[in-house]
Amino acid sequence: MKMKIKFCGAARTVTGSCHLLTLSDRHAILMDAGLYQGREEKFIDFNSAWLFEPSTINCLILSHAHIDHSGRIPKLVKDGFNGEIICTSATRDLTAVMLMDSAKIQERDAYFINKQKRKKGLKEDSAPLYTINDVSNCMQYFVGISYDTWRRISDNVSVLLRDSGHIFGSASVTLKIDEIGQEPIFVGFSGDIGRPNRPILRDPVSMQNLDYLICESTYGGVVHDNFPNDQETLLRIIKETCINKDGKLIIPASSVGPTQEVVYTLDKLQTENRLPKIPVFVDSPMAINATEVFKLHPECFDSEIMEYVINDPNPFGFNNLKYIRDRQESKQLNDFKGPAIIISAAGMMTGGRILHHLLNHIEDSINTVLIVGYCANHTLGARLREGEKRVQIFGIEKEVKARIEIMDSFSAHADEPEIIDYLSNLDKNKLNNIFLVHGELDRQYKLKSALEREGFNNIEIPAFGNERVLRH
Repeated sequence: MKMKIKFCGAARTVTGSCHLLTLSDRHAILMDAGLYQGREEKFIDFNSAWLFEPSTINCLILSHAHIDHSGRIPKLVKDGFNGEIICTSATRDLTAVMLMDSAKIQERDAYFINKQKRKKGLKEDSAPLYTINDVSNCMQYFVGISYDTWRRISDNVSVLLRDSGHIFGSASVTLKIDEIGQEPIFVGFSGDIGRPNRPILRDPVSMQNLDYLICESTYGGVVHDNFPNDQETLLRIIKETCINKDGKLIIPASSVGPTQEVVYTLDKLQTENRLPKIPVFVDSPMAINATEVFKLHPECFDSEIMEYVINDPNPFGFNNLKYIRDRQESKQLNDFKGPAIIISAAGMMTGGRILHHLLNHIEDSINTVLIVGYCANHTLGARLREGEKRVQIFGIEKEVKARIEIMDSFSAHADEPEIIDYLSNLDKNKLNNIFLVHGELDRQYKLKSALEREGFNNIEIPAFGNERVLRH
């Protein structure tokens, strides 16, 4: 048996992270089990099928809680996996909240689809990928461990998690594999790489020297704006939309990461008496729950926010800010008169309450839609980023008259120079291969070229289902 790796998700696309490492003794380690979030025809069955038998997986290592990395874990357990799920303690707590939310959405969607089928006299055969009970069951397998501490996961494999600075609890993964009569092999998985010098989170911690690296490539060829420029840009957009036009600023934002960073930036502007006195609504139960988890894990905060909370104990709350859980109250926002800022999920605009806000506001030129995160191809967010003038929301065609603004500076993903800097400490002579994942193909080619200019060699861009032998 050969040691090999199989790319079972996020290969030449961004979502659905999943990579299988099989050792020569058949011990199988899965890195991430993410949900595919997009509308590409070739991935239509991705979430319901596996490129392996779940019961044969010995251990799952989860890099972080985002659904495109964790979203199929309940199904993995339901389909036969019963090993440990290794992650940081913050990731364990955050994943519990996010998976429960995911299950509720799937159960609700299945209910409404079946309701429509019943009206048409069709068989009511729609079922969620997993249920709330499946989420409760899978959580028993989670094992939270600390950063920077080796943990043995089998007789000849140890794992090390280091802070990747992407979201709360996010980590890079290093596996040390000791096989009898062989030199140890170090296999690394970057997970999603965060950005240095950002508010709230600590800076990404570089990985140690590796023999093989699976590396994200989301923003190959892209350079983000830097803080504090984004603070000033956000303030400008607020004034132009809410003060000059008396309009609404709609911010689609992921519930974990971008929402908290936008709120923290607004909190700072409020503390500095620079934020206009207009109402701000965070319309996302998931974001509210995630923010509460954030407060339980100060070990993930950077020094800036730790110093900030000395004078402001709640960096995610201020006058004129209101968090909304109730669905009816959320609907009432669409009839709210006057200027306002509405922050709502999901960031890619694939579902959630944000769609209702877009439906009601996108055809009014006084409003602005501010996109603050990555949007996978074929999503509504991607179409708005690309400047489409007509889009469909809930099957209704809408003309895009609202101004579309983009601030990738709030992205939780490193840009190309930041990725290269993150990898710069690695010994290029020791590193046999870099496998680029979690990126669209054009971005991956750009990052590959940039890495080659920096002296990295043997860079591959595996396709979905590709398998590579690491050791004979």
